[in-house]
Amino acid sequence: MDWILQATALTQSEFLILIGLAILAGIVRGFSGFALSAMVMATAVIILPPIELLPMLWWLEMSASILMLKNGWDGADKTMTYALVIGATIGWPIGLALTIAISVAASKTIALAVIGLLAITLLAKIRMPFLATKPGLYGSGVLSGMVSGVAGVGGMVVAVYVLAADAPAKVMRASLVLYLFLSAGISMVVLTVFGVMDMSGIARGLFFAIPTMFGVFLGQQLFTERLAPYYRPFCLILLIGLAMLGLIRTQFA
Repeated sequence: MDWILQATALTQSEFLILIGLAILAGIVRGFSGFALSAMVMATAVIILPPIELLPMLWWLEMSASILMLKNGWDGADKTMTYALVIGATIGWPIGLALTIAISVAASKTIALAVIGLLAITLLAKIRMPFLATKPGLYGSGVLSGMVSGVAGVGGMVVAVYVLAADAPAKVMRASLVLYLFLSAGISMVVLTVFGVMDMSGIARGLFFAIPTMFGVFLGQQLFTERLAPYYRPFCLILLIGLAMLGLIRTQFA
């Protein structure tokens, strides 16, 4: 156990808490197709700053994407997804540069505020007609990349776009799975170039990928025709609560 704690640069209590968070976030990811990074960022940000969570989240997202890729590839709107990935390629370095340039406290606040605001927007079913245009499509991709670089929650931005297109739950879920898988290759390059993908981040990612995959497997079993209409409200309400709690704790830390 000691060598694991040394490799991850965590205390025993922090390590156990992150295992629990990884399983819970994996369940939500397996059920909804997104929100893994958002959930971890909203809670684990109290333990680690966003800039240190980003490399770990890459491994968690990749492990989840591998498990869900078949359904994502078969059911996704590929034309839309490819355009979002192109936009994210542009936005990722911008967001990551902003994260490195500002203080840890400020990046925590931004990360949690982004999660809360995006979740509220989705829950309120606010539709923005501009997003249904081609500039809106690529612009959403760029914004997704920027938000991923700052807060690791680019999937939420993509979810806003899909909501504006009024896609069925299965298409939204599959498109998000494919988007997160394809964008992972781009984000790895950016994280490496910026020096964010360090050894502790890799170690944390590899160790916590196992409980994450277990959670994803459980979550996939919950995505049935009967429960599909309820998956998005459940995830968004949970994210809003976690983001607000994290903001309060950050401000009074």
